[in-house]
Amino acid sequence: MSERPESPTATVALHAIVRGRVQGVNFRNFVYRRAISLGLTGYVRNLPDMRSVEVVAEGQEESLEPLLAHLREGPRGAQVDSVEVQWRQASGQYSQFRVAL
Repeated sequence: MSERPESPTATVALHAIVRGRVQGVNFRNFVYRRAISLGLTGYVRNLPDMRSVEVVAEGQEESLEPLLAHLREGPRGAQVDSVEVQWRQASGQYSQFRVAL
């Protein structure tokens, strides 16, 4: 499912790959703080290519949209070149949001 859900109150998952200068600039903590404040579950982690971060977040679309805007902005010192986004059905497997290693 890469289309947006029909209802903004449906529980869905956002899978995003953020590329650019996003490692070593506090990006994961930036995403973590925003996801927690929005009541989302899932994770954020650096990818092995040294220039990408993966975000999987589950919650209501109305809470995921602000997170997506946050991903496109990034923290001070980051340079977001692109954000690849896929919308999916929520798995329900996450009990909280965390920074994965």
